[in-house]
Amino acid sequence: MTGHKIITIGREFGSGGHEIGQKLADRLGIPLYDNRLVSMAAEELGVKTEDAERVDESSLNTFVTGYTVTPGMYTEFINAASYIPSFDTEVYRKQAEIIKSLAEKGPCVIVGRCADYVLKDRDDCINVFICADKADRKKRIMELYGLNERKAADRIRKTDKERRYYYEVHTGQDWGSIRSHQMLFNVSMLGIDRIVEILAMMYNA
Repeated sequence: MTGHKIITIGREFGSGGHEIGQKLADRLGIPLYDNRLVSMAAEELGVKTEDAERVDESSLNTFVTGYTVTPGMYTEFINAASYIPSFDTEVYRKQAEIIKSLAEKGPCVIVGRCADYVLKDRDDCINVFICADKADRKKRIMELYGLNERKAADRIRKTDKERRYYYEVHTGQDWGSIRSHQMLFNVSMLGIDRIVEILAMMYNA
């Protein structure tokens, strides 16, 4: 074991997961990879970034958002490979290749993109999932995007549904579950700075 050098962060929308990733990367002096992975994948695939963005962490976006999908239905969709558009799969696979390459090159923080699953065979990877109470998430989204309470709640539901579906389709694991992640952190209980401090301590241990 070479020591923990890669930290992957899954997150609920509005939980502050991206901010945690950015603060952690800045504190440790290592790169942060988030939506940059989309443009990197698009460049290697020879497609427009905006086309890749349409399927980034929102696999089957148009299909899913048109239906009410219950947790029990995810397994059925995961097993039905024909539902997954080939372009979605192509972008995911290319991002996975890039994530593995970046992990080989050196320490980094990776936000989203199923990075915890992609790097599951590495023993130098810490993977965490960031959550927060619904009220705090709603308040954060209202402030960040200038939305009213109803629109913020709708955006949270939609984005969480997309992220869950994307993760579970590509990994076959439960999004946000302790069975799928090494650690879960609740921002409402610990705060962003405290979580950054804990992860930095683990990284340096």
